[in-house]
Amino acid sequence: MEAETRSTGRLPAAFLTPGSSSFMDFLSAHAPEQLPGSRPLPPVEGAVEAPHGTTIVAASFDGGVVLAGDRRATMGNVIAQRDIEKVFPADEYSAVGIAGTAGLAVEMVKLFQLELEHFEKVEGSQLSLEGKANRLSTMIRSNLGMALQGLAVVPLFAGFDVDREKGRIFSYDVTGGRSEEPGFAAVGSGSVFARGALKKLYREELTEQQAATVVVQALYDAADDDSATGGPDLARRIYPIVAVITEDGYRKLAEDEVSAIARTVHEGRLQQPNGPQAPVV
Repeated sequence: MEAETRSTGRLPAAFLTPGSSSFMDFLSAHAPEQLPGSRPLPPVEGAVEAPHGTTIVAASFDGGVVLAGDRRATMGNVIAQRDIEKVFPADEYSAVGIAGTAGLAVEMVKLFQLELEHFEKVEGSQLSLEGKANRLSTMIRSNLGMALQGLAVVPLFAGFDVDREKGRIFSYDVTGGRSEEPGFAAVGSGSVFARGALKKLYREELTEQQAATVVVQALYDAADDDSATGGPDLARRIYPIVAVITEDGYRKLAEDEVSAIARTVHEGRLQQPNGPQAPVV
């Protein structure tokens, strides 16, 4: 398509012909080699070493949902990056957190953002939150070939459902299987420990501030037991990425907001190293 554009000075007919509202369908038809799952991997022996990112957590509250991720990327037993970003806005009312092979995951997020933007421009309206979750499921399924070679991407998707007027959370497996998670969810290598913390601390009546504190507590617990998860790094001033999605849209908490939460959690851990206890009923 690029050669045709350069030779004629006009957009190729593919760009001017009415078609699907899916950007992925457009690429599949006219430039399939641009899709991550369509690129052949060179022959390799043994496991492919690539930076991996973990851990992502989410919790809903009355009026929205919070999505958060730690900042560490690992490659084997080495810390590949200390300040990677793993939480991104998908559109105005949704966000996606990435766990798995970092490079492919970031590329998938960018493609997902384009997919939602393309649909909105073609159709003149936004996809429902359910529709967005389904589109992401299709993208994950298209990466199955690479996942079977050890380059898996397993995101966590969250957003504010404007029709139901509440926050919702969706988790996935490597085949694109989708599940809606009631209340809270976690993915990544530290997810077992983060989920345990969330089960202990989550309540349906949480406020936005309390939900943000709960997800940071969960990441702290994950980092306490999982070497691939990085906790708040007070010395380097590296804190988790925390995003809030409400009826007002997506908002990434400023660094001073997250640092205040992280320092409060850290100070509490000096008194209670294992974290706050669940209330006794």
